[in-house]
Amino acid sequence: MANYAPLLIGIGQHVSENNYRTWMCIICGWVYEEEKGAPEEGLAPGTRWEDIPEYWVCPDCGAGKDDFEMIEV
Repeated sequence: MANYAPLLIGIGQHVSENNYRTWMCIICGWVYEEEKGAPEEGLAPGTRWEDIPEYWVCPDCGAGKDDFEMIEV
């Protein structure tokens, strides 16, 4: 068993560094999956949302990062 403390997200929910999230543009519906990245947009697979520059915009409609929401899939 590993000797580390898991990150706690809420009561009974643990997150490891392998739990990738999915983000969707609320303007046009374009989806960014951290695990897959968006190589055609210069985002390597595994790139976390928080590591994408603030000036980045949606490749389909030009919306900013503020116009994206994390979604459950």
